[in-house]
Amino acid sequence: MNFGLSEEQEMIVATVRSFVEKEIYPHEAEVERTGVVPADLAQDIKQKCMDLGFYACNFPEEVGGAGLSHVDFTLVERELGRGSMALTHFFGRPQNILMACRGDQKERYLLPAVRGERMDALAMTEPGAGSDVRGMKCQAVRDDGDWLVNGTKHFISGADHADFFIVFVATGQDDTPKGPKKRITTFLVDRGTPGFEVRDGYNSVSHKGYKNCILDFDDCRLSDAQVLGEVDGGFAVMNEWLYATRITVAAFSVGRARRCFDYALSYAAEREQFGQAIGKFQGVGFQIADMITEIDAADWLTLAAAWRLDQGLPANREIASAKLYASEALARVTDTTLQIYGGMGLMDDFPIERFWRDDARVERIWDGTSEIQRHIISRDLLRPLGA
Repeated sequence: MNFGLSEEQEMIVATVRSFVEKEIYPHEAEVERTGVVPADLAQDIKQKCMDLGFYACNFPEEVGGAGLSHVDFTLVERELGRGSMALTHFFGRPQNILMACRGDQKERYLLPAVRGERMDALAMTEPGAGSDVRGMKCQAVRDDGDWLVNGTKHFISGADHADFFIVFVATGQDDTPKGPKKRITTFLVDRGTPGFEVRDGYNSVSHKGYKNCILDFDDCRLSDAQVLGEVDGGFAVMNEWLYATRITVAAFSVGRARRCFDYALSYAAEREQFGQAIGKFQGVGFQIADMITEIDAADWLTLAAAWRLDQGLPANREIASAKLYASEALARVTDTTLQIYGGMGLMDDFPIERFWRDDARVERIWDGTSEIQRHIISRDLLRPLGA
């Protein structure tokens, strides 16, 4: 096994990192202050990403993407993780679940998304159904050959810019020995569909400018042509494609942790107390050592999970381990960096307080909480033993 990057992969890393440093970093403070990404700036980032040939780089060449491998795309996400999520959102990476599109859906949703003509958002979470997906109350019932959808989704990222939505809805219920079990179907829903409203969500203290929204469905009529995959086949579509969101969070966490670490390392070398750089004190030096060890471990866990996907090997547990460890390592690195900075770490003269607000918690929650990842890992290990 080769642990090094190829020349092409080194070029991918250098290109994306340069893009983030030149096109993302300069705008972060303003977005943090206003909580808004101006439309012209969003379009500028999007166009420059297209000019580089990286737009929809997570999609295969046959549909117009760059056809990057899982490892290559993980490297892209790792470097994007260094920048503000509100801004890197426009370095377009449509949901790869759109590869499940069939027939006319390809021309209506998949191909326009890959070309950057339409943006998508994924809608699964509800006020009463976060980790418990089968607990969702948003439902669709048959009506004159169509579907009538009623209910609410919340915490929907990217919805303020989305032209259409990939929505998971309950479409029935089975009685099982373990109790009622809901059937789930995935729908493609266009913005502006009658009975469908997108409204502002909650005021979050983290990831300013990367807004969450609430989706309301009130007798929203959808046709069978808008079913993604099979009716009642939402979990099949989910299991086939949504692993990507967890490995993306892991890669993002590694990238952000490395940026945070760079600040900690520089400050430990430059800040002097008691006549010497604080990094020379064992208490600080050992913290630096622990941070880089954790970051490197998270990086290798994430790349190893992506490598298994490229090899066609089972990777569910490995992806869960990467998401769990990388997101929790990021929280520890961010907290330690703030501790090294002391009181200055909480001032907005430095981005440390922003990293702390952005990363200390939410990465361990969305796309499957740490507890859910531990459940996936433990069941993968214990189930074959009958436990």
